[in-house]
Amino acid sequence: MAKNLAMSMGQRDLATRLSRIVGEKLEVESDGQRVPFAKLVNVGKRQLTRTDKEVLTLSALIRALILTTVFGSKGVKYSAANVHEGDLPSHTDADEVETVVVRLVSRLIGDRFPDFARRSAITAPAVMAGLGILLHRATLWCAPVDVMSYERVERLLADFRWEREPAYWDGVCASVGSTGRLNFSGGVKDSAGRVVGALLDPHSELGRRIRGARS
Repeated sequence: MAKNLAMSMGQRDLATRLSRIVGEKLEVESDGQRVPFAKLVNVGKRQLTRTDKEVLTLSALIRALILTTVFGSKGVKYSAANVHEGDLPSHTDADEVETVVVRLVSRLIGDRFPDFARRSAITAPAVMAGLGILLHRATLWCAPVDVMSYERVERLLADFRWEREPAYWDGVCASVGSTGRLNFSGGVKDSAGRVVGALLDPHSELGRRIRGARS
């Protein structure tokens, strides 16, 4: 059984359960119709092709965005493991985590669904992991030194350039291959830190690059 398919059938994995709730509760506009977001998440593949109608894979949703929203940067280490209630951050419980994570992830995807629908850079796993680490700062259990409001998250994302172009993403979480094509295939563990650094610091070199600012 393909790993993504097995993941979608998991009943005990917390991140899978959260992704299922997001997929069922969040509705988005697709081809002129309101549909559950779950219809646009591919559960059978690790990587989409041009002909797939979905906008991202289940693996990217669970292992990149949801786990980092729950755990922050520590969520990257769970990318190949099941997560259970006993793994949750201290002083939280499953109900609280479910409520907060589903709300934050649904709001992020709903507000930026046109970027997801275009399969822009926002759907790259390393970018989604960076976004999850940022969303973690809006959770109730984030370390006080890092906590921020969702409105602050929104302001940090306001002037992003999501186009898959080297001018914005080369050297952040993508590289230009010998054919001149931008390649986002680098791993989450390698690139998520650079993404979140660029997210948090608009005035850094990478922060300016992904916002389209010229040197």
